[in-house]
Amino acid sequence: MLNATHRQSIREIWSESILPALTDYVKIPNLSPLFDPQWAEHGHMQQALDLLAHWCRAQPIKGMTVETLTLPGRTPILFIEIAGSAAGEVLLYGHYDKQPEFTGWEPGLGPWTPVLRDGKLYGRGGADDGYATFSSLTAIRALQAQGLPHARCVVLIEGCEESGSADLPYYVEHLGDRLGNPDLVICLDAECGNYEQFWITTSLRGNLVGTLSVDVLREGVHSGMGTGIAPSAFRIARGLIDRLENVHNGDLLIEELYVPIPEERRAQAEITGSVLGAEVAQKLPFWPGVQALSDSPTELLLNSTWKPTLTITGASGLPAVQNAGNVLLPRVQLKLSLRLPPTLDAAKAAAQVKTLLESDPPYEARVEFKVDAALSGWHAPSLTPWLQDAIQASSQQAFGREALHMGTGGSIPFIGMLADRYPQTQFVVTGVLGPQSNAHGPNEFLHVATAERLTACVSDILAAHATKA
Repeated sequence: MLNATHRQSIREIWSESILPALTDYVKIPNLSPLFDPQWAEHGHMQQALDLLAHWCRAQPIKGMTVETLTLPGRTPILFIEIAGSAAGEVLLYGHYDKQPEFTGWEPGLGPWTPVLRDGKLYGRGGADDGYATFSSLTAIRALQAQGLPHARCVVLIEGCEESGSADLPYYVEHLGDRLGNPDLVICLDAECGNYEQFWITTSLRGNLVGTLSVDVLREGVHSGMGTGIAPSAFRIARGLIDRLENVHNGDLLIEELYVPIPEERRAQAEITGSVLGAEVAQKLPFWPGVQALSDSPTELLLNSTWKPTLTITGASGLPAVQNAGNVLLPRVQLKLSLRLPPTLDAAKAAAQVKTLLESDPPYEARVEFKVDAALSGWHAPSLTPWLQDAIQASSQQAFGREALHMGTGGSIPFIGMLADRYPQTQFVVTGVLGPQSNAHGPNEFLHVATAERLTACVSDILAAHATKA
C-alpha cells in the first residue's frame, strides 16, 4: 500500500501534470464516430490520441512501451505495455472518444471550454473518460517510485466506446497474445454514488437502440385538408410506444424484458440506499417541485440498474416550433433507447421489441423499427477475499470511509466482451461520475479530488494484487 509521501506525490502529479494535459484534452471535439462519421477527415480523434500518447511517453515508468495502433477504417487505440515484477497480469481500460455537445450549458461553460471551478474541471470528456489514461499510469508510477512490485500491466484506451465499441473486437483479435491473460481488469469508466467513498460497480445494464419510423403520406399536406381523412403519423407512433411502455408509470410491457434480481444485489442496494438517502434522486438536476419515480432510495437504485426502461432520445419529421406550419406530417421517426437488465440477452430483446412495434400497424401504415445496436449488460462475478480486503483497505486509506457496491444504469460494452473472453477474471469497475457530474449532458465535470483519491486506490489494489496469496 502507498505511504503518505507517495499519496502526496499523486496529488502533485494531478496538479502539475495531469490537469494541464486534461484541460487541453477537453478542448478537442473528438466526437465518437456515431456522432461524427467524418471523424478521420476532421482529425480531432488523432489529435486527442496524440495528446494522450505524448503525455504517456513522458512518464518515468520503467519497462513501458507506448504505441498507437490504427486498423484500416477503425478508430485508433492507445496500447501500453508495462513489464511487471510480480506474477499475474492486469488490464486497465478506458476510452478517449466523446459524446456530442448537447445544449443547456451554463454561462461561461461549454463542451470544449475547460473551466476549473470549485475543484471541478468542467467540459466534455474529462470525467467520461479522458482521465482514465492519466490515472492508470500515475497509479503505476507511484508504485514504482515507492519500490512496490506490480504485475505486468496492459493499458488499453479505445476510441469507439461511445458508439458501442464497434471497433474494439477487431483490435482484440489483432493484439492476440499481446493482451495476455489478465487475472484482474480495472475499468475507470463507471459511476460513484458520492464523492466521499470508493465505489465498486456490480453490474451494467444492456442497451438496445433503434429507430421507429412511421410513414403515412408521400408528402405533407395542409392540416385543414388532410386531418379527418388521413391518420396522424405522430398519433400512430405514440400508440406504438404505448404498446411498449405504460404511459402512467414508465413500466415496460414486455414481460420477457424483466429478470430476477439477485438477493445479493438487493441487499447491497439497501445498504447503499441507506447511506445515500435522498442523494440518489438529488444527483439529477430536477426542477424544483418535480418528483422522482419513487420515495424509496433502494427502489430507485434497483430501477436504474436492474429494471428495463425506455427513453426517446431524438426525433425527426417534426419541424422546430418556430418553423411549424399547419401541415399534416407525412413521416415521423423516433430514436428509442432501451436500458436492459444486466443478465438479459440483448439480441432476443431486440427481436421481441421489433415484433411488438411492427406487427399489425394501425391503418396499414408503413412502420419499421430498425435496430441500430443491441448490447447485453454485465453482472460482476463475486470478488475473491484478497480483492475484497484490498478494496476496503484502499477506500479507508484514500477516503477514510468504507467502500460501497452499486449497479450502474449505463453500459460499457468492453466489460461484457472481456468477461466472455476471460471468465475467471476479477473486475474492479469504478469511476468518478457522481452526483451532478452529468456525463453526456450539459455541464459535465470531473471532481478532481475524487479522481486523485481513486488513482491512489488503483495503486493500492495493484500492490495487493502483486502480493496476493
